Amino acid sequence: MGDLQSLQAFINCLDQRSLPRILQVCSGVYFQGSVYEISGSEVCLSTGDLVKIIGLELLSVSCEDVNTGDSFVLPIHYTGNFRLVAEDLPYNTVEELVGLCPVGVDACGSFTFRSTQELIVDNFTLAPDEHLTLLSVEVSEDGERLARCQVLGHNMAYAELLLPLSLKGEFYECEDERGYFLQEIMSSARLSCRRFCNTNTKSSGGLLMFSPVYEISAIMHLRKNIVKFPSTLEVDVQDVTDQFQDLVFITPLSLPEVVSQPKESFPTMAEILEAPEGNQYFSCSWFGGLQKGKSLILHECHQKTMILASTPKGKKGKQYFMISDDYGGRMRRRAREFGSVYELYLASSQSPGLKVSVSRDYEADEDEGMPALGVGENLEVLGMSLMDRLKPGAAEKVESLICKRTHEVDDDDDDDEDDSEEISMPLFMAGHFVEKLSDNKKYRLNDLVSGSLPVDVKVVTRDKDLEKDPLMGLPALKLEETFTETTVLTSLPHNPDWCFELPVRWLQMSVCFTSDDLPWSRPPELHVETVTEMTEKFYYEYHKLIGKTEEPPPRPPKRKKSSCDANKKVQSLPSLGSSVSKQLDKLSLGPKVEKRSVPPPPQDEQTLHQPPPLLPRKSISLAESSSMPNMYVKSPRMSHKSGTFTDYIQILVVLNKMYTLTFSYLPLIKQRRDFLTRIMTTSLSRTHL
Repeated sequence: MGDLQSLQAFINCLDQRSLPRILQVCSGVYFQGSVYEISGSEVCLSTGDLVKIIGLELLSVSCEDVNTGDSFVLPIHYTGNFRLVAEDLPYNTVEELVGLCPVGVDACGSFTFRSTQELIVDNFTLAPDEHLTLLSVEVSEDGERLARCQVLGHNMAYAELLLPLSLKGEFYECEDERGYFLQEIMSSARLSCRRFCNTNTKSSGGLLMFSPVYEISAIMHLRKNIVKFPSTLEVDVQDVTDQFQDLVFITPLSLPEVVSQPKESFPTMAEILEAPEGNQYFSCSWFGGLQKGKSLILHECHQKTMILASTPKGKKGKQYFMISDDYGGRMRRRAREFGSVYELYLASSQSPGLKVSVSRDYEADEDEGMPALGVGENLEVLGMSLMDRLKPGAAEKVESLICKRTHEVDDDDDDDEDDSEEISMPLFMAGHFVEKLSDNKKYRLNDLVSGSLPVDVKVVTRDKDLEKDPLMGLPALKLEETFTETTVLTSLPHNPDWCFELPVRWLQMSVCFTSDDLPWSRPPELHVETVTEMTEKFYYEYHKLIGKTEEPPPRPPKRKKSSCDANKKVQSLPSLGSSVSKQLDKLSLGPKVEKRSVPPPPQDEQTLHQPPPLLPRKSISLAESSSMPNMYVKSPRMSHKSGTFTDYIQILVVLNKMYTLTFSYLPLIKQRRDFLTRIMTTSLSRTHL
């Protein structure tokens, strides 16, 4: 196990030839599940995570001013030059000094050094502080390593000499006038740790230290793709390559990615990492086994031809199925029923020469161009045509279905004459028709779908390869259409020979391949579930996916009212104006004022104390004496309806009668009041006497 160090320090010292390396995250700023994002790539680092580094790519260079501590970033393709700053340190041997010479760049011929002492080599005396230029490093015949150097003599002539690397003395590096590009500096391990100054700025004498910034390509657990992150993440790591050499990193795969794997990868064991969320499309038994952490056996991937089927609406509602073309049951064709001429037209467009029988009588309608139909009449669809429909003012083109009509012929009828005729029925015409079938043969599924679809069938022989055939016992089944689906043949470990097919388009889940052994010594004979019951949501989502929309049937034309019908309706309306005017003439807004008669002469004393004669009661008819209903009180059960003008007129008439009746009784009431007043006055006067 390596020492604990920062990620950046580890990468800077890493020899790329030793890749891949496995690191363990120990601590740092990006830990405890922190998420780091760069260029759309997210990396989650937690304490204890293992990261397998597989590649490095130099992105940029971080430059730090030694004097001020400021830092900035330069791109790797920066075109400026930098001059190497000599270290003011003594070196004891030539070998230590030569070790400063950059490796990997053409630095020989520009690296110079000096000795503070006089050197004598092979009868050649080198004066102190004489500049030597390193040309190359050679090996003699006896294996001694030598440094070939060039020195400038007194007569301005260059001389070469060989210095043993073991030669001792006091050596110093001289200032190098050569300029280095940034890419050259970072490609040499000896240069990348040295100090430089910028040659492009005269006044800038600050010393610079360069640190490379790499983009690390790595593999992590449960990451689908290679993750990439910069080497400047502030995390501490440990090199654990020796301890985890046999470690296998888990790579999650979606079903489309499983299909893209080579065929040699199957059959294999797999583990469910993410189970499907919710059951929106499947009503089958095997869906419950797709749970997180469960193991699966993936046998193979292929494309299958599927048939979409549905049942008529019954007590359980409509049922929907996805049937594989390998289904082994037998079916009989079932007569289809059509509820309109438009449905008959749609079926005939897919099944030319369609023959039906009329199952309900219909009367003719000459105005709409609809012929009369009788129960038992046979119709053979010939095609569609535009027919003229006469209407007041102009002719109108109507889409009509042309059929050949024949009647049922009795066995006793010896008349050989052909009584068939051609009729035209508009597409908006309603009707009840039953398809006429000419055979009672048992068909395989492939034979039926090779013809025209849709077709109504009934399963009469179950598929013997299925434990329970869900299609057996259904009253009817409609085979609607075929489509191609990519599937993964799968089974569960406890029952490896009973397989089901996972449709790739309709399942959102992820798995990972495992190294577990297959649960058999010899491949078993596979039994495949060829029928998958689906939900209503799948049925509509499928049609939405393929962009199939059914056009509504044509609407019948609107009937325009004739002039004679309008006149009859006008004549039938009561003359409301005349009746209202008559009732208004009988109304009076004020009380009814009768003409007063002349007052009678004063009565004498004898007649004064006699009661006044009683007036005969006014004869009131039964109709007038019966109480009128209260028109202002409504029954709580009656719905609120706004009154018409005639209702208001009737109310006013009733009020007028009430006022008239009240004022007719006023004289009688007044006479009785006067009589009582006189009686009381007389009684008081007598009592006083």
